[in-house]
Amino acid sequence: MREQNNLEDGRRLRAMKTRYKIINAAHHVFLREGFQQTTIKQIIEQAKTGYGTAYGHFKGKDDLLIIVMEDVMNKFFDVAHIPFFPSTKEEAKGIILDQVLEFLKIADTEREIMKVFSEGIGVSATVNDKWEEIRQGFIQSITKDITYSQVKGLARTDLKAELVARSWFFSNEMYQWEIVFNKNKSPLEEIALTLTTMYVDAIYC
Repeated sequence: MREQNNLEDGRRLRAMKTRYKIINAAHHVFLREGFQQTTIKQIIEQAKTGYGTAYGHFKGKDDLLIIVMEDVMNKFFDVAHIPFFPSTKEEAKGIILDQVLEFLKIADTEREIMKVFSEGIGVSATVNDKWEEIRQGFIQSITKDITYSQVKGLARTDLKAELVARSWFFSNEMYQWEIVFNKNKSPLEEIALTLTTMYVDAIYC
């Protein structure tokens, strides 16, 4: 029984290593070729594996880009999920400013792979659907923070939390893409402070 368990554990470990190797290879090829020019053949050559092995783990390059996207976007989610329990407007502004600046820094650091994400979103319905799912995750997180502030009497209650959250998310997203495509030359700190000040002054009491 123990030998069988060890055998199964060994197979799972090998499968995990193979999966990780294919994902890393995909990330590398996507960066080099872009989304549309990348092929499964290029990925399996980079990973030094076969078609059967690759398709045993993934449906195709769209699936692989989504996994790479999830990995990168988890860095943003880690920031979005920082505990948010301010007791004053200024405390809220400080937390939000730190989050916005960190978002912009991640976009700057990950700009090359995010260009690939943008390309994939534009040509693949599957990738676009995943991006919409990611967007909704951020909007839900922001809605939760706004609702907390409203309950605590820190934010206006005449505004619907989800609508404010959507507006706030899309403002941030626009600037993140501008940074990715190098369309905004302003310092990240200035962008973050401007966005945060306008947002906090609009909804916080």
